[in-house]
This record gives sequence, C-alpha cells and structure tokens, in this order.
Amino acid sequence: MMVADNPTALARVRQRLRVLAALIIRETSARFGRSWGGYIWAIAEPTGGIVLLSVAFSVITHVPPRGTSFMYFYASGFVPFMMYNSIANVTMHAIRTNRGLLTYPVVRPLDTVISRATLEMMTHFVVALIIFPSIAWYDGVRTDLNPGLLVTAFVLAFALGTGVGTLNAVLIGFFPTWQNIWGVLTRPLFIVSGILFDFDTLPTYLRDILWYNPVAHVIAEARYGLYGVERGAFVSLPYAFGIAMALFLIGAFLLRQNESHLLQQ
Repeated sequence: MMVADNPTALARVRQRLRVLAALIIRETSARFGRSWGGYIWAIAEPTGGIVLLSVAFSVITHVPPRGTSFMYFYASGFVPFMMYNSIANVTMHAIRTNRGLLTYPVVRPLDTVISRATLEMMTHFVVALIIFPSIAWYDGVRTDLNPGLLVTAFVLAFALGTGVGTLNAVLIGFFPTWQNIWGVLTRPLFIVSGILFDFDTLPTYLRDILWYNPVAHVIAEARYGLYGVERGAFVSLPYAFGIAMALFLIGAFLLRQNESHLLQQ
C-alpha cells in the first residue's frame, strides 16, 4: 500500500519531518548562536585555506593545473572536500552530543545524524554560492557552469559524508579510540582526493589507483561542473553512490540494532 493511502504511515513520516526540522533549528542555534561570528567563520575558514593554497602553489608554478586562476582551481576541490569532511565529522558525534535529546521517545538516534548532515550541507552550499562567484569576479574567471554536475557533486558529498558518519557513530560507541584511529587513517585524504591536482593529467596507472577513493569522485565531479565540461571517464557515480549507500545502510542497521547500548555509553 502506498504511503499516501496509509494514514498511519503518513503520520509517521510527518512526525519524522517535524522532528528533523526541530533538530535542524536547534543545531543552527547551537552552532551559530545569535551573533554573526559563526556565519563569518563558516565563510572565512574555507576562504583562508583557498588563499593559502593559491599563494603557496603560485610560487612553485605559474600555471594552475586547469584554467587560469589558482584560487578558482583550488576552491573547486577544497569546497566540496570540506563539505564531505565536515558532514562526516559532525555526524559521527551526533549521538554523543545529543544524548540528552534521545531520552525523548519521539527522537531517534538516526534523526540526530540526518539533521546534522542536512545543516552542514546547507551551510556549505551557501558558502559555495558566496565563494565561487567572488573568486570568479576577483580573478576575472570566465566559465560556463554545468549546474547538473555541480549539484550531483554536492549530493554525493552529502551522501558519502552521511554514510561515513553514520557508521563511525556506531563504531565510536563501541570503540571510543576509533575516533583517533579514523583521524590518522584519513589524514592523507586531503592529498589523494584531487584538491591539489587535476585527475585528467595524471598517468593512467596512478589515476587507476586513486579511482578507488570515493571522495576523489566528489571533487572530480564538482570540478567538471565548475569548469563547464562534460563528465570525464574518471567519475563513476554508481561506484561512489554505491559506497555511500552501503555505508549508510550498514550504519543505520547497526544503529537501530544497538540503540540501547549506544545511548548508555
């Protein structure tokens, strides 16, 4: 029976949406507060990273790997990476930081994960809307955007970050030291995900190795969209989305099965 034809199922869906909306509003207030400081920092953090990368590499080489602007090139990799990384980080701590709210029967652990991921995605989407036009204006970049690829990259960053964060939220509940281990294991991601180089210029053997990193697909897709070119052969949406969905489904299943244990930690 369709959800629309089932009043009970429809009521549950509406309840979940209300809970998610309330949690997003609460998270927004907790993160940004009543001052402009939080909003300014959300823009200043990626902007500072982009400027530092641009200055450093402009000294080493006078031509960016793609296009004519160092800032635009590094922003095209840094912003989507920050979106994925921030979503993965905030969602893995969602249960621990919202344990007080989880005493209410209407709030489920997965609600806290999804609400945090949604807020983080919206925040970085707004940051992207500010940063890319600003850099294009400042550096005189002329590009014909491919909005479809750009939106796909942001959706993929959201899906992958949420999947990683959901599974890690469970693992941290059982093994608190996993948080430190994960931080060490993923430190090279900044280098091997394509922020500093263009995948299309890499040797085939190296590109084939980096292909297995799903975050690299996020950055490549965003870069194709921002430079207005067709999707290259490097990006495989079935692979990247498949990894994201597998991580999320496994994490959500383990979260549901071990809910009582996780809430007691």
